Amino acid sequence: MKKEKLRSLRKLLYGGVVIPAHPLALDSNRKIDERRQRALTRYYLDSGAGGIAIGVHTTQFAIREHGMFKPLLKITMEEILEFEKREKKEIVKIAGALGPTKEACREAEIAAGLGYDAVLLKLGGFELKTEDEILSHCKEVAGIIPLFGFYLQPALGGIYLSHHFWRRFIEEIDNLLAIKIATFNRYYSIDVVRALSLSGRNGEVSLYTGNDDNIILDLITPHRFSVNGKEETITIRGGLLGQWAVWTSKAVEILEEIKKRRPEWEASDEPSQCIPASYISLNSKLTDADGAIFDASHNFRGTIPGVLEVLRRQGFLEGIWCLDPKETLSPGQAEEITRVIEAYPELTDDEFVKANLNKWLS
Repeated sequence: MKKEKLRSLRKLLYGGVVIPAHPLALDSNRKIDERRQRALTRYYLDSGAGGIAIGVHTTQFAIREHGMFKPLLKITMEEILEFEKREKKEIVKIAGALGPTKEACREAEIAAGLGYDAVLLKLGGFELKTEDEILSHCKEVAGIIPLFGFYLQPALGGIYLSHHFWRRFIEEIDNLLAIKIATFNRYYSIDVVRALSLSGRNGEVSLYTGNDDNIILDLITPHRFSVNGKEETITIRGGLLGQWAVWTSKAVEILEEIKKRRPEWEASDEPSQCIPASYISLNSKLTDADGAIFDASHNFRGTIPGVLEVLRRQGFLEGIWCLDPKETLSPGQAEEITRVIEAYPELTDDEFVKANLNKWLS
């Protein structure tokens, strides 16, 4: 990748953008419903998302077993390029990559060949590997395409990685754009934030929240560390989230409001006095809503069907079919989704969707 392009991407990501983790639209035969797949991408772009991530957990990792990986990346790229040409706006294009090194490199090559900017590299399945071996794996993939690092919670197939690993990951991989922190664990999350503060690459490498249980607090918290006798402030710049695959235009509004206020509390000696209490309340509401959509009470078994159900209710999808016929809503999950929609209408964007759905589906 040319240095100018890399600088542009770093600047865009550090500025902070909403990146939805793109779901998969299937028909009743569990084949790609291309019309509805494209409609979702158009929705995210028109909502103001600054990036799209496809081929990731929310897309369903099993697309690879069904020969859908490359077709989905092509469909998504076509819609993004059309939008960029029309709106004169750069979008960060991210593809998921996973598996052993040979397979991850193959997926990275497909993504690079289609024009993607980076891969979100899943490290599940490396539990028996040393951190040196995992780092070597990451470097090989980074030799093909820039990386968007990924610290995924074990409940969804991730593995524990130490602070020392993340320090080396940031310092030794030049082709690194950002890291998605999706640990759902404050201790592990801070390990990554502290690693960035010590690396000297703050401003070059950005941190993005994937902690769907703590979105707002992640975005408003100034993390401060003493580095070589000087205080270093690190903030999580934006998010790459499954939760942001629904109600996306509202997510963009929220992040833009936070970005306007962020310089104030980053510079303050008492940031707690600058951060509105309403953000703390908003974090609680969004976490409650996410708990229903992500099926937290059943250890996240209904995460993907929950996202699809919200989109179905808005008219994007005809059904919530997943590639695995057994993957569906958990008992009581539909009622929980109804509860949070009724409790927090300010989080939803039904009117925006209603006004534009026919256009996106055309």
